[in-house]
Order: sequence, then structure tokens, then C-alpha cells
Amino acid sequence: MNALDATSTRPYLIRALYEWCTDNGFTPYIAVLVDETVQVPREYVKDGEIVLNVSFDATSALKLGNDFIEFKARFAGTAREILVPIGRVIAIYARENGQGMAFPSPVAALADAAPGAASAPLPADIAGEKTVPKVLQLAPVDPVDEGDGPEPPKPGGSAPRPALKRVK
Repeated sequence: MNALDATSTRPYLIRALYEWCTDNGFTPYIAVLVDETVQVPREYVKDGEIVLNVSFDATSALKLGNDFIEFKARFAGTAREILVPIGRVIAIYARENGQGMAFPSPVAALADAAPGAASAPLPADIAGEKTVPKVLQLAPVDPVDEGDGPEPPKPGGSAPRPALKRVK
């Protein structure tokens, strides 16, 4: 079997990081690039992406398969069936500390393969496995001045929400 015939490593890495999150008491989140093949509540999609909590407490009948991630979850009290092709998952990480892994975007993988093809529908087998996945670390949205140390929390409010930042 040559490298082109091998199955994608993406579903195996997703399952491994999911297990690592749950073993350490973290909440696993997946970031998904949404298109017509992804079955999620569209009202929660922002800029073509959605972040889903895939923890045991947030899902029912979770299946992390080689082709799809499927589960049932409640959104605003309404039960919904979620179906995400593995190739559309762009990251999996722990909510609490931001540790996880980002995968090459399916759109970027298509653009690298054929210029001008980024707007074409994505087949499930294009996963961009030719590049090494990147590690994610959550970082504060507002950068802190290096000399002053961390800012204390604001009275009556919470600390700024962390945001995803790619670390190369």
C-alpha cells in the first residue's frame, strides 16, 4: 500500500484528541467549516464556521467515525441531529486550555491542488493530509503589554474571552 492509498489520519487524530480531552476532564470542542454537506443549525453558523461542544454531557449518541461525526444535541432547548463530514473539521481542542490540533482547511487544500478550484464542492476524500497539522493555543483577544504582567480582572465582569490563535 502506498501513501496515496492510505486512509486519512484526520479521524484517528480527532478520536485521540477527544479521548485525551475526556481523560483529563476537559471539554472537547470541534471547529467546522460549514457547507451544504454539513448538517448543523444554520442560525449558529458565523463566517462559514461553527464551533461544537462534543463532550459527553452535551451530546447524545456520539459517533466519531472515519467518514462522519454524528450526534444529537440541544440548541436553545430544541433537539437537533448533527452530521459533520470528517473532512470539514478544521480543529479539535480543549475549551479550558486551548490545547488541540488544527487541520488544513479543505478550501486551502483544494486551492493548493488546483488554483481556482476553492469554490468547488469538496469531496469527502480531500482532507489535505499532505501537510502537518498545526497546534492550537488559546490566547487572549487583547494583547497584554509584556512589561506590565497580566492585567487583573475587571470588577464585576469576567476576563476577556479567549480566541483561537494558530501557533506555527
